[in-house]
Amino acid sequence: MLVFWDERLAFLATPKTGSTAIAAALESLAAVSIQRPPLLKHTTVHRYRRFIGPYLEAASKDTFTLVALMREPRDWLGSWYRFRQRDETVAENSTAGISFDAFVQAWCQDPRPAFADVGSQARFLRPRQGVGVDRLFRYEEIDTFVHFLEDRLGCEILLPRLNVSPPGATDLSPATEARLREVAAEDFDLYHTLLP
Repeated sequence: MLVFWDERLAFLATPKTGSTAIAAALESLAAVSIQRPPLLKHTTVHRYRRFIGPYLEAASKDTFTLVALMREPRDWLGSWYRFRQRDETVAENSTAGISFDAFVQAWCQDPRPAFADVGSQARFLRPRQGVGVDRLFRYEEIDTFVHFLEDRLGCEILLPRLNVSPPGATDLSPATEARLREVAAEDFDLYHTLLP
């Protein structure tokens, strides 16, 4: 999470949407940068609106624009799947030796096994009450987000490639694809509200 005090801007780090690269590029410009632990780095909309946002607004006597990125849901799960195939992944979270189809089937279960328990973007971005993010950008059109930041922060931004998931096959059977679209309906619906 990054907070730009003078610009009255806060960026929430939705997992697997380039937040490590964004933080690397912009941390020096931020008044507040929370990179560790992951629970704080990836502060949800609900936690921001309940705890952090009210504090910032009380201290500044002004409102902050809250922004975040969202990735196409199937691609987002593919990134998690590939990320968890790395050798250094803790055994119970590893997807080594598991197909993407099996990973998605496991993600659709309730409860989810540890290796597929990666949450949901809709849950991350959804407020329990009140308003969510002020501006939500598609990860796939990250240039639009970068241009927004350049205008808001008044500088050129070059994003490095960091924390990129390794390549891997992400094929799904038609049955698993249909199940995913049913279970992740809220994610797909939210993503489709975003303008390309």
